[in-house]
Amino acid sequence: MAGKTEGIVKSQRVNQESEKDNSLQEFQDILKEAIGVLNYPDQVFDFIKTPMRFLEVSIPVQMDNGETRMFQGYRAQHNDAMGPTKGGIRFHPDVTPEEVKALAGWMSLKCGITDLPYGGAKGGIVCDPRKMSFPEIERLSRGYVRAVSQIVGPTKDIPAPDMYTNSQIMAWMLDEYYHIREFDSPGFITGKPLSLGGSKGRETATSKGVLYTLQTVSDLKKIPIQGMRVIIQGFGNVGSYLAMYLHELGAKVVGIADVLGGLYDPDGLDIPYLLDNRDSFGVVSNRFKDSLSNQELLEKECDVLIPAAISGVVNKQNARRLQCKILIEAANGPTTKEAIKILDEKGILLVPDILANSGGVIVSYFEWCQNNQGYYWTEELVDQRLKEKITVSFLKVYHTSKTFSVNMKVAAYIEGIRKVVEASRLRGWIRFQS
Repeated sequence: MAGKTEGIVKSQRVNQESEKDNSLQEFQDILKEAIGVLNYPDQVFDFIKTPMRFLEVSIPVQMDNGETRMFQGYRAQHNDAMGPTKGGIRFHPDVTPEEVKALAGWMSLKCGITDLPYGGAKGGIVCDPRKMSFPEIERLSRGYVRAVSQIVGPTKDIPAPDMYTNSQIMAWMLDEYYHIREFDSPGFITGKPLSLGGSKGRETATSKGVLYTLQTVSDLKKIPIQGMRVIIQGFGNVGSYLAMYLHELGAKVVGIADVLGGLYDPDGLDIPYLLDNRDSFGVVSNRFKDSLSNQELLEKECDVLIPAAISGVVNKQNARRLQCKILIEAANGPTTKEAIKILDEKGILLVPDILANSGGVIVSYFEWCQNNQGYYWTEELVDQRLKEKITVSFLKVYHTSKTFSVNMKVAAYIEGIRKVVEASRLRGWIRFQS
């Protein structure tokens, strides 16, 4: 099974490589379009098109066989005018400097949209944790903190989980930072276990944010959740929780996909069974002989399509074949710029990633506040405040899209850019006449 998984994953990486390498260009192209709508001068684009700070590190890790292996790691800090930078750390074999820079930029805009006192950051290590032991992952996690410790901290740059990282990895990183700085600082990192200062509701925050966004769209478009046909591409942390919530609300989750393939049933899948039988990486399709490819699943008929895995899966090659009415980007950058134009022509409403998946950073902010106060909230309060903030943010972006006659993607960029630029102007970092 390991050989089959490796082959399919490698094939998917080859198919997505060109799209992923374009992530920074995608960010910059839409950034430029939004800046043009705002009539800002070219210097604004030059100022925020790339991170203010980018660190590349080499991390030596002793492997279980006694050999030392070097891993490449990155940390990008896009803009800290609004406050300390904030962003996850991903462990993935496809991490590139361009991707990390793009993700940091998206995070800055995300914080602007949701009115958080943060700038954007992102980190990544080129590795495949699926092929590493628990002790090797721990040593790598601690090595990364040692490598970037001079530029991170609770008032500088606050990491969090991302793709293939979790609360245990955050706990190791927190402990390593404690040993370096020699003081207890739970606000250094978010997404921690509850016993180390984590927040209730953090693990499910991104999924809950996508759910609350979908509920707002449901009200606007008058498409009830009950009976709604949904396809979720990705069955990891975000996709699996989202599938569970939608199933509980009476939606028909007609399709799900993991790294090996997809499952589709027009009458609705047995979500509780799939959740009970997936492995630790969210893989379940290998239990079924009639599974589809990820691409085949994306093109199946549904009301709502939710890409919740990797970037670039909806592109100019397949966008015209999509049969959804609404596309919600739970992943980062799953829809390319060319695909967005096609979706506009088809009348498909796209809810952009920097809005739809902002639940994670919103609740990370709540966790940071709780750490700073030493006072911890109930899960009900966390969910309530998350729903309020993401709903207000959605309506703000939706109103901006109508005001400027642009799609939701460009509208979200407009809202994010405004906040970053205003904070930078007030600090005197950039000057121009608006």
